[in-house]
Amino acid sequence: MIGDVPNVEAGQEFSTRRQAHEAGVHRPLQAGICGTKRTGAESIVVSGGYKDDEDYGDVIVYTGHGGQDGAGNQVSDQSLDDSGNAALVTSYLEGLPVRVLRGYQSDAPYSPTAGYRYDGLYRVTSYGSKLGIDGFLVWQFRLEAYDDTPMPQAAEQPELPSAPVDSESVAAAGNETPERITSTVQRIVRSSAVKRQVKAWHDNRCQICDLRIEVPGGSYSEGAHIRALGSPHNGPDTTGNVLCLCPNCHVMLDAGAIVIEDDLTVIRGGLPVGTLRADRRHSIDLECVRHHRERWRQ
Repeated sequence: MIGDVPNVEAGQEFSTRRQAHEAGVHRPLQAGICGTKRTGAESIVVSGGYKDDEDYGDVIVYTGHGGQDGAGNQVSDQSLDDSGNAALVTSYLEGLPVRVLRGYQSDAPYSPTAGYRYDGLYRVTSYGSKLGIDGFLVWQFRLEAYDDTPMPQAAEQPELPSAPVDSESVAAAGNETPERITSTVQRIVRSSAVKRQVKAWHDNRCQICDLRIEVPGGSYSEGAHIRALGSPHNGPDTTGNVLCLCPNCHVMLDAGAIVIEDDLTVIRGGLPVGTLRADRRHSIDLECVRHHRERWRQ
């Protein structure tokens, strides 16, 4: 099950992993990642199992699975072929939510003092590899809490004294540790089954420009509604109203820089630039195409 579990709220505590398993929050009794490359990651456990993990509450830098000995030392490189790591890659590519369970074993300030705590839904916003603390390659996944996910309370930390600052001098000299602000660095698309089906039919290849974005562990595309779902457009959430596009073409379609004729000719800047690539399994809803075209031609 991807997403929320019925009758379980963020902040709910479990004495053991078996209780979390029985509640459906995290099904494996030992593995830290639940999921497959095909389905994406259902859930992860943050419990200090890997030295390179970092936990900031609403942001988690989570080290993937594999390469450890029984004492918790990294003794070989990790691989994206591992089913757990591949599952997190799919969650990133498809914009799928991941349940987070924190365990008492971690010394991070957001960990429970005993047992396990379900801390709600996070999304995978990026991933990459690095040389870990033990000298072997590890894969790490950055997870960020959704806006409506309640944040766990951190244990009290000593407050560091701040020294007086000459603002003019700082402005002239720059800043070795620039202030962090919240910003959107990636277009997150929460894929429905409809979008995933269309993307699978087209093998993640853009129907307009034919680009297939290859990334470590898979390929990336976006499911774009032709007629917007929200009011006042009220488009249907059906495969006929969804295209498989690259991020650039998705933005251009949404902003009206691209429109499509009834014969599937793609118009950009008032000129035809090609034909929408079709698939016999994917029947395009021409009413949605006309609605989008008239919306922007007005």
